[in-house]
Amino acid sequence: MTAEQLRAPAEAKYAEELDWLESVDDGPKPFSWRLSPRMVRLFVLGSQRSDGLDRQIDQKWFGDTSLVERAIVTLASDRGLLLIGDPGTGKSWLAELLAAAISRDSTLVVQGTAGTTEDHIKYSWNVSMVIAKGQSRESMIPSPIMTAMERGVIGRFEELTRSTSDVQDALISILSEKYVSIPELDSDNVVFARPGFSIIATANSRDRGVNDLSSALKRRFNFVRIPVVTNKRSEADIVRFRTAELLRRHQIELDVPPTLLDILLQSFADLRGAAASATSDDEKLESALSTAEQIGVLEDAILHSQFFGERVLRAGTLAGSLVGSLARRSPEDLAILNKYLHTVVEPRGKSDGGLWPDFLEGGRQAIAALS
Repeated sequence: MTAEQLRAPAEAKYAEELDWLESVDDGPKPFSWRLSPRMVRLFVLGSQRSDGLDRQIDQKWFGDTSLVERAIVTLASDRGLLLIGDPGTGKSWLAELLAAAISRDSTLVVQGTAGTTEDHIKYSWNVSMVIAKGQSRESMIPSPIMTAMERGVIGRFEELTRSTSDVQDALISILSEKYVSIPELDSDNVVFARPGFSIIATANSRDRGVNDLSSALKRRFNFVRIPVVTNKRSEADIVRFRTAELLRRHQIELDVPPTLLDILLQSFADLRGAAASATSDDEKLESALSTAEQIGVLEDAILHSQFFGERVLRAGTLAGSLVGSLARRSPEDLAILNKYLHTVVEPRGKSDGGLWPDFLEGGRQAIAALS
């Protein structure tokens, strides 16, 4: 079944692992949770020898252990969980993993946009059934959040701060009252949340000021701030994990030299350092230079090498993907990348050699093509 899905949700992708964890889990489980908090933590962060399991559980999210533990504890309470941080810090992936481990269903998701309405988090109507038989529970279309309430599982709300204030206000009543009234019906007109219901919301810190959360809504959430990964070892682990996953998903057999991963990591570190020391926005790339964007650069280079190259990832191809992915403004971003190539990469190529000269040439060619 998962082979026919473009992207399987976490509960399907790791179904065998979740089944095994459930079979050996003898810890206390809050409400309707499928796994105990300890096993949820192991599923997300991976197992160690000291955990005493008969098999290895691979790490799926890379970050501060205490953040994951606080997120799990929040979901075991009656408060919602808000994961907030810069783009590309893994908020949505963590939310999906938590929902998969706790409820075995991470697909009850509302995507917050300017067009999201109150109906998207409560209910709407099947118009043809209403015309034929009138309004009833059968003709009502529950939202993913209402479905989560009825089943006592985790619902997810992506990009909360992109939704308008009236949608956020509707969410306040759901989080505080734990029920939704249906005034169109004369009977059976209240949907109560079952034990185990909670909401994991995500918000980008860069969206601050778009639709700021009210103080009332903030009180209904525990905030867990997901920082940008700055530890080189942690970021390398994430990139390697995602690279292996990418190759499996696309069924690609391609040589990815470890030295090229090092070049990619170093390039992003250099560009972040330049952005931090910049004195104006014109001297900063529009890109957030997140780990997720780094993985996107690598994916682009791998696919280009697979379909148009020699099935070996080359430094020049990687540089071309970096320029193509990060140069979003012309001429500002192109000028920043060109300066980086000539003031950082070129001297490094002369002093260190290796693959840096090829990386320099590939970057130059990509900038020339876009100029």
